[in-house]
Amino acid sequence: MKKTLSIIALSVIAFGTVSCKKENKETAATETAVAPADSSAVTTPAPMGDSAATAPVSEQTVAANPASKQPLTTIALSESNFDFGKIKKGDKVQHVYEVTNTGSNPLVISEVKPGCGCTAPDFTKEPIMPGKKGKITLHFDSTNFDGNVSKFADVFANVEKMPIKLTFTANIQP
Repeated sequence: MKKTLSIIALSVIAFGTVSCKKENKETAATETAVAPADSSAVTTPAPMGDSAATAPVSEQTVAANPASKQPLTTIALSESNFDFGKIKKGDKVQHVYEVTNTGSNPLVISEVKPGCGCTAPDFTKEPIMPGKKGKITLHFDSTNFDGNVSKFADVFANVEKMPIKLTFTANIQP
């Protein structure tokens, strides 16, 4: 009798797990796509055994990118690529990328993530009102490089197509 109940219980649990996996994947995709920008964080438990690639949006992910909670807006960049030209090895240079909020909602830049440790970002932290400008500055330390280099930083903000990629190049001379 105990064996039979155990088998039934395991079958129900196994069936429920398989069913939940499929349902959670579909639910996560739907909730991510249609959740209103100002709604609270979408939390769906991660299915057992699934890889991180198929895990749904968690509170931690949303909290790490507060711009995702903001209504969407649009942005215009003065430029997305800059060439420092020839610089001496060891020089520390910087470039300011100007951003303009071309939408009707405040623009919130939540993070600027450089591609490597040689680049450090600074950016306008407060919301940029419609029609106003903000700045993203990338600082580059050329100490460990020779010749032509190309670097980037990803900008995360409350815009439809994220991340926004800023790039720069330099020809580092000895």
